[in-house]
Amino acid sequence: MSESLHPNAPHHLPGFITAPGDTDILMVVVGIVLIGAVLMVGNLYLHLHTLPERMAHKSQKLQFEIVAVLGLLALFTHTHLFWVIGLLLAMVDLPDFGTPLRRIAGSVEKIAGVPPDEEAVETASAEMTSEATAQAVAAQGPEAPKAVVAKSGVPSHA
Repeated sequence: MSESLHPNAPHHLPGFITAPGDTDILMVVVGIVLIGAVLMVGNLYLHLHTLPERMAHKSQKLQFEIVAVLGLLALFTHTHLFWVIGLLLAMVDLPDFGTPLRRIAGSVEKIAGVPPDEEAVETASAEMTSEATAQAVAAQGPEAPKAVVAKSGVPSHA
C-alpha cells in the first residue's frame, strides 16, 4: 500500500517534522545539547563560586577558614554579599598581629620576672628560629636555603 498524504496536508513539509511513529531526531539533539549546557553552566558556577577559597588558600589559616565559611554561607543562603565579602577578604593580605603581641607579652613577662609558660617558650623559640632563617636567607642570596637548612639541624630531603 502506498503512502498518501492527507488532502488537507501541505505538500512540502519542513525537515524537522517527522512521520508518525518515527524518532524525532531534532528533539534528541536538543535534549543532549540542553543536558550538556546545564552541566557546563553548573560547573562554571561552582568553579566561580570557589574562587575566593582558592585565592585565600595561600594565606593565613584563620583568613582561609573565614573565607571558606563565607563561601558556604553564600552557597546555602544565595546571599551574594557573603561571596563578595569573601572575595574581598581573600584579595587583602591581613597583617600578622599575633606574633608581635606574643613577643611583647613575653618581654613584659620577662621584665616583670614572671616565668613564661612552656607553650610560650616553645612558640617563641620556633618564631625566633624561623625569623633567623628568613634573615639568613635574605642576607646570603639564592644559595642560602640549602646552607641555612643544613645549619639549623632540620633534615633536608633535597
